Amino acid sequence: MEGVAWAAHKYIMHGWGWGWHRSHHEPHEDVFERNDLYAVVFALLAIGLIIYGSNGFGPLYWVGVGMTVYGFLYFFVHDGLTHQRWPFRYVPRNGYLKRLVQAHRLHHAVDGKEGCVSFGFLYAQPVQKLRDQLRETHGGSLKNLDTRS
Repeated sequence: MEGVAWAAHKYIMHGWGWGWHRSHHEPHEDVFERNDLYAVVFALLAIGLIIYGSNGFGPLYWVGVGMTVYGFLYFFVHDGLTHQRWPFRYVPRNGYLKRLVQAHRLHHAVDGKEGCVSFGFLYAQPVQKLRDQLRETHGGSLKNLDTRS
């Protein structure tokens, strides 16, 4: 699922679907953002696959279940941990969760949809590698390369 999510994020959300995803890259005070429509669409797709798979097309059932599990993980890691969209805060001080948060901050260090790094949600390359990619692409002119928590 991570590979599909990576491709959807890079080529749909940062491509022809930028109209919805842009709201995720811009500051706002609202509880919801237009980007949340992607969660609704993917949830409906997963429900459809589970229903279709339950009626004799077994593998599609498991694809739908996989999408659902991934969606919950996405909600907890991305919305909760990374963007602090919960009523409580947890900031990881070390380990892989800290790396996920830092990688996503680097993803948001670029204005606009072009030239971003780290399109995955549950896998993140080493932070220094992502910083180097951004510096190479943008010549060091980024709004937020400081990923310290």
